[in-house]
Amino acid sequence: MLKHAVIPFLVGASLLASAPFAQAASNLVFCSEGSPAGFDPGQYTTGTDFDASAETMFNRLTQFERGGTAVIPGLATKWDISSDGLTYTFHLREGVKFHTTPYFKPTREFNADDVLFTFNRMINKDDPFRKAYPTEFPYFTGMGMDTNITKIDKVDDHTVKFTLKDVDAAFIQNMAMSFASIQSAEYAAQLLKEGKAADINQKPIGTGPFVFKSYQKDSNIRYTGNKDYWKPDDVKIDNLIFAITTDPSVRIQKLKKNECQITLFPRPADLKALKEDKTLKMPEQAGFNLGYIAYNVMDKVKGSNEPNPLADLRVRQALDMAVNKPQIIDSVYQGAGQLAVNAMPPTQWSYDTTIKDAKYDPEKAKQLLKEAGVKEGTEITLWAMPVQRPYNPNAKLMAEMLQADWAKIGLKVKIVSYEWGEYIKRTKNGEHDISLIGWTGDNGDPDNWLGTLYSCDAIGGNNYSMWCDPAYDKLIKQAKVVTDRDQRTVLYKQAQQYLKQQVPITPVAHSTVNQPLSAKVEGFKVSPFGRNVFSGVSIDQ
Repeated sequence: MLKHAVIPFLVGASLLASAPFAQAASNLVFCSEGSPAGFDPGQYTTGTDFDASAETMFNRLTQFERGGTAVIPGLATKWDISSDGLTYTFHLREGVKFHTTPYFKPTREFNADDVLFTFNRMINKDDPFRKAYPTEFPYFTGMGMDTNITKIDKVDDHTVKFTLKDVDAAFIQNMAMSFASIQSAEYAAQLLKEGKAADINQKPIGTGPFVFKSYQKDSNIRYTGNKDYWKPDDVKIDNLIFAITTDPSVRIQKLKKNECQITLFPRPADLKALKEDKTLKMPEQAGFNLGYIAYNVMDKVKGSNEPNPLADLRVRQALDMAVNKPQIIDSVYQGAGQLAVNAMPPTQWSYDTTIKDAKYDPEKAKQLLKEAGVKEGTEITLWAMPVQRPYNPNAKLMAEMLQADWAKIGLKVKIVSYEWGEYIKRTKNGEHDISLIGWTGDNGDPDNWLGTLYSCDAIGGNNYSMWCDPAYDKLIKQAKVVTDRDQRTVLYKQAQQYLKQQVPITPVAHSTVNQPLSAKVEGFKVSPFGRNVFSGVSIDQ
């Protein structure tokens, strides 16, 4: 994982200080919100990581149209699906070149070997490259793809066949997701030979519209436009710079001064002024997201020998009914959020509109805690994200409000935070009592919520509650192998009802996504999946 590394050939952070990029021809600066943990998309699950890697430097076999949810050809020009739904044959695009950089010069074009390397590394723990660079692939395994893909065959240099154990109704959408970005087998072989396999995460090579140049943690990432890109009309920027700026007020000031031309996650209090600024654009859309509270339900929290009170359903019910959601919506989201009651957003097909919240009732919550044997003054930790996310504009404030809510039912809440990469790593490991987290949908399918976030397979991945319930898992697995949408909807609604009863999470809000950018920017489309995509984007200098 990239924690403190600085690539030797990076350009100094001082270059960003006086914003020369905004005046230079064909350059664009994006004020991003945090440092990526690394540049190997398969290892990660957050938008911060995907924006910096998958959406700039890589392609997938299938891709989502910019600004939409439709699947279109990517590195595969077409695909065939067998009548039983278990075999997918991808016909690969010819003439696609991998990036040429100071650290790698490809001798061949993209072919089937690259597809096999990309997915075999995620499936096979004995893969030579994975043994040389041990890592996990939480999204891939969290969706059960490591066990459902039984075989990958190279038919010829430009044809690859995937065989599945069970039908996966969302397989083509899943293959368009960031974690499925295609790596270079030739580059991997070079790294393996040099004994530098870990460099795949620090010095990336892809086929995408931008080529990696340098990275300085907490400062900047620099890319150059890929002059050999297979979709040349999509590369309209010579230099793309991520100016890593964690403070939302500083991001907005940089935008107003033209020190960056696109940013994200404005504070709700800033929205009115931003919308009135004639030098800016402010596209917005209903967020395909959910901000929620995740309760760690393990019998013992990692690192503790004490029994975990949150393993008791009554304790989770008490915490849930003691949350004053309307106050949080007013204070944290300030008009840019909608109260959430379900485990996914209402814009997701199969959403169950009959689900309701438990009534806000601190007195009943106290009684439930007493019945569960939780003494007054019991201390619990509440982890708060250090960065803004699309689903939570101010985790620190939300944590403070929850601290006050739960103090009213006799609990002593200690707020904890870590650097973003460390926060994600530790919560996936189950070291928290309760964490603030959230999700923006990645592919438009209900499984991307109900399976990816709450299934047994997703523990160690995106299941921050560490919740594994066989009855629930049976429902979502049945829904995944059915192709009829009506049948899937029935099963997913049953799963939503069951999850609501078991309270592994408390849904808090769905936020509206606002994307501030300079009026000079053309072609930028707000992604329903919360990604920042710069292919096809230009700037009027």
